[in-house]
Amino acid sequence: MNFFYKIILLSLAITCSSCQQKNDKPATSLFNGQNLTNWKSTNFGGEGEVSIQDGQIHLGYGYPCTGITWTGQKLPTDFYAIEFDAKKLEGNDFFVGLTFPVRDDFCSLILGGWGGTTCGLSSFDYSDAANNETSMLMDFEPHKWYGIRMEVAGDTLRAFVDQQKIIETTIQGRKVHVRSEVEPSKPLGLCAFETITRYKNIRITEL
Repeated sequence: MNFFYKIILLSLAITCSSCQQKNDKPATSLFNGQNLTNWKSTNFGGEGEVSIQDGQIHLGYGYPCTGITWTGQKLPTDFYAIEFDAKKLEGNDFFVGLTFPVRDDFCSLILGGWGGTTCGLSSFDYSDAANNETSMLMDFEPHKWYGIRMEVAGDTLRAFVDQQKIIETTIQGRKVHVRSEVEPSKPLGLCAFETITRYKNIRITEL
């Protein structure tokens, strides 16, 4: 390849990389690692204790759910991503129940439900994560951290586990809503079902 052509290609690559970095929007942390500022223990009824341990949010065993709900400033409802790390300590049901805004509605990402392996979005047209097209099975090891990312981008919802995309679906023409059990998690919440769980590094980024 011509030497000067290589130089031109390299310059273009550097320029594009700089533009991408310039356009990236920084993530906003939603958890300070010290206390539950801007969060509260979710009043499910029968919930376990919520505490801060080792700079992480610790959810005790609930009957059936324990969780936290956002009480801070209003957050984006479209073109944003929620990211956090989660691990299951004990239990055989979902350790991630992320309820998040979708424009004027809300939806939930469920990981490890229905016996520990079912994942999906709840709910579309009154079908929950175990019974709609987003349903899938995935094994989760106890005491292992998993990086979770949920994207809301117009009519498209995407979910990632450890940077692997596990869900991509459209909400165009769909009724988007949450199950009644997690209504107390709105507008933004994390919960676990009969499972001891920890969360850390909760953050939001505008897309």
